[in-house]
Amino acid sequence: MLRARHLPLSLLMLSLAACGGDDTPPVPVTPPVTPPVTPAAPATYYQTKTPYTPQQDAATYEAAPAGYAPVFTELVARHGSRGLSSMKYDAAFYNVWQRAAADDALTPLGQKLGADILKLMKANALLGYGVDGITAPGYGNLSQTGINEHKQLAVRMLTRLPALFTQLGNNAASAPRQIVTVSSGVDRAKDSAAYFAQSLAATAPNVAPLITLPPAPTGYPAGKPVAQPDGTNRFLLYAHKLVPKTDLVTGTLDRHYQTYQDSQAYQAYLESPGFLAKYTAIDTDATARTLGREVLERLFTKAFVDKIDNGTYRFANTGTYSFTSDDGKFTNTVTGDGGTTIKGLADAASVLYNLYAIMAGMTNEVKADFVQYMPSDAAKYQAFVQDYQDFYNKGPGTTESAGITWNYVRALRDDFFTEVDAIARGDLSHGAKLRFTHAEAIIPLATAMGLKNVVGALPAAQTYSYDNSSWRGLYVAPMAANMQWDVYRDAGGNVLVKMLYNEKETDFQAACDGARFAAGSHFYVYAKLKTCYDHVAQ
Repeated sequence: MLRARHLPLSLLMLSLAACGGDDTPPVPVTPPVTPPVTPAAPATYYQTKTPYTPQQDAATYEAAPAGYAPVFTELVARHGSRGLSSMKYDAAFYNVWQRAAADDALTPLGQKLGADILKLMKANALLGYGVDGITAPGYGNLSQTGINEHKQLAVRMLTRLPALFTQLGNNAASAPRQIVTVSSGVDRAKDSAAYFAQSLAATAPNVAPLITLPPAPTGYPAGKPVAQPDGTNRFLLYAHKLVPKTDLVTGTLDRHYQTYQDSQAYQAYLESPGFLAKYTAIDTDATARTLGREVLERLFTKAFVDKIDNGTYRFANTGTYSFTSDDGKFTNTVTGDGGTTIKGLADAASVLYNLYAIMAGMTNEVKADFVQYMPSDAAKYQAFVQDYQDFYNKGPGTTESAGITWNYVRALRDDFFTEVDAIARGDLSHGAKLRFTHAEAIIPLATAMGLKNVVGALPAAQTYSYDNSSWRGLYVAPMAANMQWDVYRDAGGNVLVKMLYNEKETDFQAACDGARFAAGSHFYVYAKLKTCYDHVAQ
């Protein structure tokens, strides 16, 4: 067993105080009442920026077969709702607005937009300032909505499996079982992990000492290794963007060699002519231009919109801005890199859509209504464009690409099976494993698992549409999207697994129907399940 350390004391102070010291007798897990499940709101068109809601009422979950009790659980979750990842969309469209203001080309609705964009820019530049647990304030951080998503996700896990966590807590001193917590190392994923762990510890204080951060993989990059913080695993949770500078793997027998190779192949694929032709084909859709004009003429005069349409005006996310917190103690200066460009009506509508979509998860930080700037039909179309692009660069892709868009998460899929392998052979050193990552891992993992409505690569000769594919970003990867496996065992050591996807009982791939414990059941016999996925225990 590799060395692991407990989470920092600062993350567990609340729970340890609640414990009352080492002499506190074991207590059962008594989570607070969880608010009723709110179904995902229809027709919002935020797609992968949609704030998280569980997709099934826990009261309707299938009960475990007689004689089986929960013995382990594991999870992988996308980080929670966040702000803009960088100053690109906001700065780009603010430059459009400034030019229109200078040209006296603003409509009454357009006159309101500039102040709202500045509010959004300020909120992103200061995001996380004064919030306990945020690593570094600024663009890309979790919003308060995102923080709450992971805190509540932890509470619902405890509520779903009270017997397991009560047993873990009661045996924490005499027979400790680790709650292994690991992330990609990127701030918003690392912070999501910490908030989830805090919530576990605050709600079930006896399990707090079990929460551990395993050592990061060592020896990378090859030839000049640099230590990574405990609780970080880029090969497992950031495999879409492995680079020689930090992750180089040269030994063919290295356990991470194949993942590194798959990552390089994926990144090369994103630059290939075939992919780029398919990915950018949507840019020439006449609908984009038509709806782009509809969006812009509500904000600017027709003459101004014509200048964007004919190329007279072009814009980019340039400019430098400084924002100071209300208490005057923190200032952040941000500069656009010019990499986001607006060269036509479709570009302009797409950029504005990204401001509209990110606002869904920033309602605590920004008091502005961006829905008024994005008509429903335009938002619906932009949501389709988002799905189109995600289908090809993160989802199933084309049949000709032969899995290149998801091969790099096979190690993550294997990690789920490896944890259950340990349970099956009687190794109970882990009570839970919690992983925190990004859409670039969650989306391909759903494909790699063969989930219904997620599988279905299309021939390159076809083009993704809502008519020929059931793939939707809203289902696959809203903010805080997650896959959880609950593991049950009987007195004879027989192991069952049930999968939840976004907290809805979900079938494994159709080829595994023969592994069900009973017809129609969501419980699967593990020995048959791993065979169905061609998993070989190591």
